[in-house]
Amino acid sequence: MTTDNTAIDLTRRESFDAFTAVTIRFSDQDSMGHVNNVSFAQYVEAARTMLIQGLLDRFDHAGLDFILARVVIDYKCELHYPGTVDVGGRLIRIGSKSLTSGYGVFLGDTCVATAESVNVFYDMTTRTSVAPPDDVRAAIIEKIRA
Repeated sequence: MTTDNTAIDLTRRESFDAFTAVTIRFSDQDSMGHVNNVSFAQYVEAARTMLIQGLLDRFDHAGLDFILARVVIDYKCELHYPGTVDVGGRLIRIGSKSLTSGYGVFLGDTCVATAESVNVFYDMTTRTSVAPPDDVRAAIIEKIRA
């Protein structure tokens, strides 16, 4: 069974209830003075780890972690140093062993990028992908439906 919430508009701040503020660094610029694509991936990573790790930290499942399997970023407009972006994150879908989350990168009210990532639950002891425990799955489904 999968729970799916793909109708979410990631370009709207209202689509998110969790935000991570990320400072744009001077070194995030490319030779043209734009924030480069690798930096956008790092901004999304900051929000992703806060969102998913924040959820997993509520449970006592030693050895359970998550690994990145896929990330897609859509760039909407230029971004420049200096400043701070707010990266909204939310859970979108859960599969048998994976979790899809969506992100919006905002400079003020302007969405400068959206992203989607797929993470796989991972047992650090056996070094294999695993289905999330029932209590973790239930918490994820609750967040998706919220």
